[in-house]
Amino acid sequence: MNWRAGVALLLALLPSLAAAHKPSDSYLVVNVSGDIVRGQWDIALRDLDFAIGLDSNGNGEITWGEVRARQTEIDAYAFARLTLALDGSTCNARVVEHLIDNHTDGAYAVLRFEAPCAKPGGVLVMGYSLFADLDPQHKGLLRLEYDGTTRTAIFGIDAALQRFELKKAGRLAQFLDYGREGVWHIWIGFDHILFLLSLLLPAVLVIAHKRWRAVDRFRPALWDVLKIVTAFTVAHSITLSLAALGVIALPTRLTESAIALSVVLAALNNIFPLFQGRRWMVAFGFGLIHGFGFASVLADLGLPRDALLLALVGFNLGVEAGQLTIVAVFLPLAFVLRRSWFYQRVVLVGGSALICVLAGIWLVERALNLKLLRF
Repeated sequence: MNWRAGVALLLALLPSLAAAHKPSDSYLVVNVSGDIVRGQWDIALRDLDFAIGLDSNGNGEITWGEVRARQTEIDAYAFARLTLALDGSTCNARVVEHLIDNHTDGAYAVLRFEAPCAKPGGVLVMGYSLFADLDPQHKGLLRLEYDGTTRTAIFGIDAALQRFELKKAGRLAQFLDYGREGVWHIWIGFDHILFLLSLLLPAVLVIAHKRWRAVDRFRPALWDVLKIVTAFTVAHSITLSLAALGVIALPTRLTESAIALSVVLAALNNIFPLFQGRRWMVAFGFGLIHGFGFASVLADLGLPRDALLLALVGFNLGVEAGQLTIVAVFLPLAFVLRRSWFYQRVVLVGGSALICVLAGIWLVERALNLKLLRF
């Protein structure tokens, strides 16, 4: 039983340990006005380089000149993988402007486009297959604007064709859209997940005579976890809301570096315990910093002007639901294994050491603007 639970726990942890940065995403903003579809498409240069090769001199750096020299190929590659149709009539897109922009994870090619349609329509159908043959985990994050309202959607290999009714989006629809985004972004925010896991790993143990000892009952472990998750949620909700509303702004490099540092310290605490019994305080303190990281996601998605508070609440609740899903998978397995050498030495100490090393590399990358890992 313990052996099987151990394997299951490792399988649950591996996806988070295997990826250093968020997976590949592109950002689509589409505005429908009458019989014209206008939009902006931000695609990561690193992804385009992998797909069609932008780094012509092979020096590991992509310059504006290299991007400009391949603009025709970039346009052709991208728009062969995006289709737009209003009421069944195909809208052929053409790029009207090329730009470069920086997101939190690097430089992006910005394609601004127009797509005239045969007639105004009430239904927009979009097909999205960018990088589908190269990276099945790639997602396209859509912000659709119509008649003063905003909706969001996520394209992926399992949701490549989507249909949108062009009518004023109801409050419930907007709430659910942003709630779904919150769930998705806690699941792909590997630094946030590893911070949370670092705090959860000792939840089924207590320090006795300077050694870890298994808790006797499930309820104290569950209570400890609930305090941690609640503190983290309250803290990041505060700064997420303040940052999304423009009340507070911090430099991206500072925020991302501080998030990496929080993961290092949380993991080190499992090897050299200093905050045993007070991990909820650590969760709250560093949760304030993580909120600025979540705010960068909302900055990319945009907040609907007519339902700003609803979108913020939906996104926060989505993040909370994503966290609770992680807890629901992790905690029962950890409780089953808590008395074993495997959990106390391999999972807790070994896993924390691995997290610490990985987060330390992130910290150096983010603080010094370097690229040390290829993933």
